[in-house]
Amino acid sequence: MDTEKLYTELPISQELQQAVARMGFTHMTEIQEKAIPVMMTGADIIAKAPTGTGKTCAFGIPLVERIAAGEKQPQALVLCPTRELCVQIVEDLRDLAHFKPEIKIAAVYGGQNIQRQIDDLKKGAQIIVATPGRLMDHMKRHTVNLAKV
Repeated sequence: MDTEKLYTELPISQELQQAVARMGFTHMTEIQEKAIPVMMTGADIIAKAPTGTGKTCAFGIPLVERIAAGEKQPQALVLCPTRELCVQIVEDLRDLAHFKPEIKIAAVYGGQNIQRQIDDLKKGAQIIVATPGRLMDHMKRHTVNLAKV
C-alpha cells in the first residue's frame, strides 16, 4: 500500500469518528480502506483477510453508521462460527456504537441463558450477532424477526 488513509478522511458521523478515536485507531488497514467506502453505499461485499487486520471494523463501521436508530427491530445480522467470536464482535460493535447509545446490539449464541437473549431481542436490538444454531433456535421459537435485515 502506497499511503495509508486516515479514519478522519471517512465520510462518517461525528459519533463514529469519536468512537474510532476512542478505540485508538488513526489509520485504516488495507481491508478497511477497500471495504468501508463500498459498504457505505449499501453494497454487499465478500472479503478475505488474515486474522488481526481489522475485518470487524471494516464491516462494523458501515453497519453502525447505516442503522436507523429510531427503528427498534433487527436491521443487521452478523453470523459467527463460534460463541467466542460472537462475543468478540459484539464487544467491538459496542465500542463502535459507544457514542450512539440508541443502537442496541444483541449477542445470540449457545451456552447462554436463552431467556436473557429473548429479553435483549424484545428491547429492540437493531444489530444481532449470532451463531447459526442459536439463531435457528430463536427463529423456531419466533423470538426474532429478520424481516428488516
